Amino acid sequence: MPEQQPWDETTGSGAISGAGAGGAMDLAVDEGTTLEKTPGGPEGTGPAGKPRSLWSDAWRDLRRNPVFIISGLIILFLVVISIWPSLIADQDPLDCDLAKAQEGSQPGHPFGFDGQGCDVYTRTVYGARTSVTVGVLSTLGVSLLGGVLGGLAGFFGKGWDAVLSRITDVFFGIPVVLGGLVFLSVVTSSTVWPVIGFIVLLGWPQIARIARGSVITAKQNDYVQAARALGASNTRMMLRHIMPNAIAPVIVVATIALGTYISLEATLSYLGVGLKPPAVSWGIDISAASQYVRNAPHMLLWPAGALAVTVLAFIMLGDAVRDALDPKLR
Repeated sequence: MPEQQPWDETTGSGAISGAGAGGAMDLAVDEGTTLEKTPGGPEGTGPAGKPRSLWSDAWRDLRRNPVFIISGLIILFLVVISIWPSLIADQDPLDCDLAKAQEGSQPGHPFGFDGQGCDVYTRTVYGARTSVTVGVLSTLGVSLLGGVLGGLAGFFGKGWDAVLSRITDVFFGIPVVLGGLVFLSVVTSSTVWPVIGFIVLLGWPQIARIARGSVITAKQNDYVQAARALGASNTRMMLRHIMPNAIAPVIVVATIALGTYISLEATLSYLGVGLKPPAVSWGIDISAASQYVRNAPHMLLWPAGALAVTVLAFIMLGDAVRDALDPKLR
């Protein structure tokens, strides 16, 4: 007769162990475990015999996805040149010579020169730093603020949920570009911080809605109810049982939104309310090149192409992560 072991609150799992004529038998039930045969281990375990989680399954699928590999390599390259642009560009992006204004490709200057005689190649490389910084920091801020507020509203419900819903409704009614024109037009700073602050201010409601729905779904699972019955505190249930199983949709949406935030920064800079000279930004260069597009199309081609490739890479990465973390697509 199998002997039932007590519920282990620290792991959120229960086990039934017993022995038969054929040998020992162990059955483990744990949230996030995928019951699937894998080489080197029994059913539902990895090569070392340990239960596989959603995250290990997702990482295994991502490593086999060419879309993830290609987008990941592009993003890795962008991050590296954002941190160390001098690795591939040895000139100063603000070093300009009016005598070379609008000239095309030359030895040592493969992308030509812009309307002020600045090297387009160098400015394109240094513009990656601005775009990646704005995208990453905005995504972290949006995810943190929206995830916390949405998680609390989904977990406690009632008054928290009602207040958050009405606040997000107000923010959803604000057009992003129009809001940026109004908010950033009174800012004189040429740094990235006002743009990041604006994106976080208008971007958190989307993440909050996603986090709220995911937490509401996760807290109805049996292992959460069991932890509550055993007297687990709200903090423990939230951090140990709910958030690890509710954070996947937030990660997917945030990854895809990162590319959107980069394009939003370029749009605001193009309109003259985002980053301002002497800051180096793809949006600023595209705005300056728009009036020379007939005579010197290279001024517009390279920064616009770099922006398009960057946004596309982050969107592709988000799609790959979504496919790996969505159980319905398995």
